[in-house]
Formats: sequence, C-alpha cells, structure tokens
Amino acid sequence: MKVKGKRYQAATQGVDGAKRYALDEGIRLVKEAAPAKFDETVELSVRLGVDPRQADQNIRGAVGLPHGLGKPVRVLAFAKGEKEKEAQEAGAEFVGSDELIQKITGGWLEFDKVVATPDMMGAVGRIGKILGPRGLMPNPRSGSVTQEIGKAVQEIKSGKLEYRVDKAGIVHLPIGKVSFEANALFENARAVLVALMRAKPASAKGTYIRGMAVASTMGPGVKLDPADARILAA
Repeated sequence: MKVKGKRYQAATQGVDGAKRYALDEGIRLVKEAAPAKFDETVELSVRLGVDPRQADQNIRGAVGLPHGLGKPVRVLAFAKGEKEKEAQEAGAEFVGSDELIQKITGGWLEFDKVVATPDMMGAVGRIGKILGPRGLMPNPRSGSVTQEIGKAVQEIKSGKLEYRVDKAGIVHLPIGKVSFEANALFENARAVLVALMRAKPASAKGTYIRGMAVASTMGPGVKLDPADARILAA
C-alpha cells in the first residue's frame, strides 16, 4: 500500500474524517490543509439521488461562478459570417468552421471550451468522437449550442462551467483556487448547489443531495453536511 507523504499526513491532522462539516468550515479547512507549494484547485463533489441510466435523470447543464476560476479560458467558437465576427468581438481565441475541424482532426486541441451556432453542428458532429470523450462537445442543454454565440463566449470567459453527473451519480466541479478568499470559494460553491437544485428532475425520489465533499488538488477530502447544502441552495 502506498504511504502518503509527510506533508499530506500533516494536512490531514486537522480534518475529522467522521465529521460532516458546514460548507464554510469545510472550505476553511481545505485552505488550511492544502499541502502543495503551487496554487491548488479546489473541487466540490456532490453525490445526487439520481439514476444516470435514466434519460431524464442524466443531469447536465451549466453554471456561472460569480468569482470565476482564477485562470484564463481559451474558447473555440464554430461560426460563420456575422456570427464569426460576433464570437471574435466577445473574446473567443479561435473562431471559424471547416479549417478548425481539419486542425482538430489532425490532433490540435489547444483550447478549453467549445461553443457553436446551430447551423454548424452538422459539421462539428464529424469530430464528435474527438471532442465528446474530452467533455468538449457543444450541447444545447448546456447553452454551448446557440445563436447568441457572443453571449455564450462572454459567459464562459466570466466563469461559466458545464457540468454532468457521472455514472455513480456524482457531479465534480472546480470552484476556484486555494489562493481565493474563503468567501469567494463559498459563493462559487453555493452557485453550484443552486444550479444542481434547479436541475432536480421530477422523477428523482427520496433525498436528492446525498453527500458532498470539498478538496484541493493535493489535499485531503473534507466531507460536508448535505443538510447544510440544501438550506444554502433553497
């Protein structure tokens, strides 16, 4: 069994693995326990009471983080004509159509998010096998396929994130950096919880938010109280 390093072991000393912390306290502990010398990412994980095998419970969408993620996001926009100009003016780093599809087919993937106008999706579908597994395929449900391409680019640039429940019914999302003020991480986390509550399918029975945890890239996970989360998102 691999033994954790001394720095990690020291970081876990202040975290009670049997306790379920309030969100604000959990974030404080994560900031204090982050063991790495670099600015670690803080991630929130939420276990939902859904069955992702059911089409209406395979939850996905997008959420805007009020304080962003603390890093630049490179946006690629598939658009033509006036919509191409609109995406460029909104700040998209890469804008075009067939030429970008050819570059991606050749292995180029130097971008973080993808948006597209509806008329481009027939062509974009040709590279679905490349974009899909990487979570980059534009989708109308997340707002990344839209005629309002400029607005979509601006939202991504300002901190909008796409999310999707995994096979275990868990949503994982970054909520910022360890260097963020605790209140900024708290507000980003609360925005995620509000979005997930709004996405609750009518067919989901029983407790919806069943478990939560927050952790930094190299630090220990801190379990959170689901009841606190439900109150914050109400």
